[in-house]
Amino acid sequence: MAIKMTEEEIYEEARKRVKAKKDLYSHIAIYVLVNAFLVVIWAVTSGGFPWFVFPLGGWGIGLFFHILDVFVWQRRSDREAIEKEADKLRKMQ
Repeated sequence: MAIKMTEEEIYEEARKRVKAKKDLYSHIAIYVLVNAFLVVIWAVTSGGFPWFVFPLGGWGIGLFFHILDVFVWQRRSDREAIEKEADKLRKMQ
């Protein structure tokens, strides 16, 4: 079932998606900078056991789910939520 959205609703949805993508790109940049800094600390101090892999891996899992949220899950859930709300509005009329 196709959903007819007004120009204002389309603009608002597009604005939300652009913000989500910008937030994701900021998250990726911070991830790269902080983890590069941790690798440099490891290399300069001892170079022994590579302890930096723990924050890199843990944070990487969170980043992976953030990417899925922005590019996979959000689209599907937005459509479902919009359709659900549209059905409620149709029933109220």
